[in-house]
Amino acid sequence: VDQVANLTLVSSACDMVSTAYASTKESHPYIRSVCDAAEEGVKSVAEATASCVQPVLTTLEPHVAAASEYASKGLDKLGEKLPLLQKPVEQILSDTKEQISSRVADAKDAVSS
Repeated sequence: VDQVANLTLVSSACDMVSTAYASTKESHPYIRSVCDAAEEGVKSVAEATASCVQPVLTTLEPHVAAASEYASKGLDKLGEKLPLLQKPVEQILSDTKEQISSRVADAKDAVSS
């Protein structure tokens, strides 16, 4: 999970969502109250679940470690094959807009000639 969260694409997307969420809560008092209630509910459920799940996690720890190592190697390979994962969302959007504009301009030129 840490490795996925540290991918530039993922972390920049999370930052964008977090900023939008905070901005929305700040701008709309009714939405803020709903979000605050939802956050408290999630926090309560997480706290209640943590004590129940801990014994199971302790038992499964060797299996989780093996799965984590396997997933880590897979993410490394994915990162090599998809360099896009190392770019922030803003750059990907900018590059995409640029490519689309270029293709549209090429199409216009082809049609006009």
